[in-house]
Amino acid sequence: MTAYNGIKASELQNISWQKSQRSNSRGSCVEMARLADGRIAMRNSNFPEGPALVYTQPEIDALILGAKDGDFDNFLS
Repeated sequence: MTAYNGIKASELQNISWQKSQRSNSRGSCVEMARLADGRIAMRNSNFPEGPALVYTQPEIDALILGAKDGDFDNFLS
């Protein structure tokens, strides 16, 4: 099976979803999993059967490094 953006997360087999330790007390968070081809899938932890978005490693690197640099601080509540 080829993973694609919007694939049902439940269709992605033999992967391990990882949630941030900063997830709130209700478990609301984004979960990520590395796919066999090196890409990374993301899903909503409150809707684990829903769609997964699939990103390349450079796209994830840009997101994480941008967050570390404070590029998205304006989204914090």
